[in-house]
Amino acid sequence: MVSAANVTTVQVFILEGFPAVRSLGTVLFLVHLLAYLASITGNTLIITATWTDRRLQTPMYFFLSSFSFLECCFITTVIPKLLAIFLSGSQTISFAACFTQAFVFLFVGATIFFLMAVLSLDRYLAICKPLHYPTIMNPRMCVLLVTACLVLGFLLMVVPVGMLSQLSFCGPQVIPHFFCDLGPLTKLSCSDIRCIEMLSFSNISFVLLTSLISTVIAYGNIVATILRLPTAKERQRAFSTCSSHLIVLSFVYGSCLFIYVKPKRRSRLDSNREAALVNTVVTPVLNPIIYSLRNKQVHRALKEVLSRVKLQK
Repeated sequence: MVSAANVTTVQVFILEGFPAVRSLGTVLFLVHLLAYLASITGNTLIITATWTDRRLQTPMYFFLSSFSFLECCFITTVIPKLLAIFLSGSQTISFAACFTQAFVFLFVGATIFFLMAVLSLDRYLAICKPLHYPTIMNPRMCVLLVTACLVLGFLLMVVPVGMLSQLSFCGPQVIPHFFCDLGPLTKLSCSDIRCIEMLSFSNISFVLLTSLISTVIAYGNIVATILRLPTAKERQRAFSTCSSHLIVLSFVYGSCLFIYVKPKRRSRLDSNREAALVNTVVTPVLNPIIYSLRNKQVHRALKEVLSRVKLQK
């Protein structure tokens, strides 16, 4: 991705982090470390429960376990470096490592958005087309859908990041963010960035809006189907299942649309960092709880996993 022929005088970048709260570095380090460990633990438990309990080996839980794995990759791309920033105030990162972080962050993030659309499609088929659901969502189709999400995420993000890495960076080298995001990196280039800005905006808008529109259409049909259910108890049960998903979607889509699909304003750099924290810290902690850990089937599976671990000791 990074060519040796790239003409640049910048060999390292400096991640600025959050200079306004630098005095609270130790406290923020502990808070974010606990959030990181909680997210990794919760998502790992979901993956373990899904693959060890036959009752959870269904399309929905296959997608959720894939989602949990991607969440672990997503936060591990950003949080360890953020923890170092809280301890040291600022953190240097090499040219190659910075672009690698930017690519992995965008690739995994785009894949997660496509996978959320697949989760919405799965719920649509389960609620609105229950008779056809087992036939359509067979194991082969599930693997194909997850693979398609990965391929789309890779293809859409490798081009803009690869093109940006070939531009010249003459300084300054301070990135006004806590990780190497595409927008702040682009602003540091001393080459013509108009083409890359347009390509990045188009690709990211495609990812966000395609998955958002797919989700809205799926849930529009789900709501219409739920309203036609004969009893209030059935409607309440169906709505409670969907509401958890919608809460997370509102956090993720809202923050990403705020960061990536809006007019460029330098005065909003701090707001972008705060919005990015929602995606990289808050939602990864909430997702295991909202998506799966509230589910009674998952509770039973986790109890069995933990009991087996205790017996082995």
